[in-house]
Amino acid sequence: MMPQLLSILHTIFVMAIVLGFMILIHEFGHYAAAKYFGVRVEVFSIGFGKRLLGFTKGDTDYRISAIPLGGYVKMSGENPMDDRTGDPGEFLSHPRWQRFVIAIAGPFMNVMLAFALWTGVFMVHYEYPAVIDGPAFVGWVIPGTPAANAGIQPGDQIVRVDNIENPNWEQVMFKEALSPNQPLKFDILRKGVISGITLVPQPMGRNEAGDVGLVPKDPAFIATMIEPGMPAEKAGLKVGDEILTVNGQEIPALEAMVDMLARTKDQPLEIVALRKGQKLTFKVQPTLSAGIPPGELRYRIGLASRLTKVVQLPFLEAVRKSVGECVKNSSLILELLQKMVQHKVSMRQVDGPIGIGTAVGAAAREDGWTPLLFVSAIISLNLGVMNLLPIPILDGGVILLLLIETLMQKEISLPIKERIYQAAFVFLVLFAVTVIYNDIVKTLPGLTRMP
Repeated sequence: MMPQLLSILHTIFVMAIVLGFMILIHEFGHYAAAKYFGVRVEVFSIGFGKRLLGFTKGDTDYRISAIPLGGYVKMSGENPMDDRTGDPGEFLSHPRWQRFVIAIAGPFMNVMLAFALWTGVFMVHYEYPAVIDGPAFVGWVIPGTPAANAGIQPGDQIVRVDNIENPNWEQVMFKEALSPNQPLKFDILRKGVISGITLVPQPMGRNEAGDVGLVPKDPAFIATMIEPGMPAEKAGLKVGDEILTVNGQEIPALEAMVDMLARTKDQPLEIVALRKGQKLTFKVQPTLSAGIPPGELRYRIGLASRLTKVVQLPFLEAVRKSVGECVKNSSLILELLQKMVQHKVSMRQVDGPIGIGTAVGAAAREDGWTPLLFVSAIISLNLGVMNLLPIPILDGGVILLLLIETLMQKEISLPIKERIYQAAFVFLVLFAVTVIYNDIVKTLPGLTRMP
């Protein structure tokens, strides 16, 4: 119980540091732009609600507040419902283009932070699944899934998914995830013949992401983890062993062994593995186990395979890849939001505090700093993009109203602005409550499938 409690407290602490830094960077963008244009900043707060501690310098109260769910910069005369005095230090006394720059500065800083973090990760230590490189060859088809029912076979190559030609596995998986219960077109290459097929991904997991049941073909099936005290270790298997056959059958992917164990149950397995150029044979007796982390009871031997590659890119290559990562992830966020509005994906695909905490905690437990920095970049980019949505109260809403006023060549009337902000506030509260509720009711899946 104590280790679990310490793990939870560690996750909360790391998440607070990460989110606090993201908010600090975001609000600093607004603050710096406001100061540059001579707008008087009354409050710079990390958190909302009651002031806990801080200091005052000049016109600004720098504070930490009681509710750590964001932060804000309060500028003089920023609220359209406030009385305007015409003071040149008031936000609304400044030209619209300056107010536009102040509004966009926060999200801009979050995007730039994500860009900087990714550039650093790509230069220092970028580790990624080995299956991402190269063509999308199928290693295994999970029985009973849409792909299996459609007749897709191991060895087939996906040469097109939706509008993407010659995709890699990352692109295929993103398309699947964002298409639950929606027809998705594939072109499959088998023995020189291309066949078009339409599959409907099934919603799976805590986020109800789409899945057609395809498993990537790994370059090799190598044991990257041996669970202590489990049959694989007892039989003599070691990390680094390449699994050639199990009961005389080639195993193209970990899921193939999971499926075999589901059928053979507690029957002994004969595993042939390659170790330092030498073939070795092991007799392994599967056992009924809940796995790591605990999940459903199933027959396992305590072996996992997750091949990764590590690269260190030169600066210019890291910059180019970081730009690509920002564009790719921004496009995925916008596509997800579009499909949510169209009711094509579930609200469960949006993670709240628990989901974010789970991702941050998992990254913090990995070796080195780069996994946490990579996840932090994703969170920062999400924060920047989400704040640009054209919803009043958010930065994007402020920008939208400024553009409308520019086209009208006059200010929107105060009563209309009041109604707009009231409606936006109710919408954001309902959205936040829905996300947090979904976050609570989601089941927490295992991070690694181990047979």
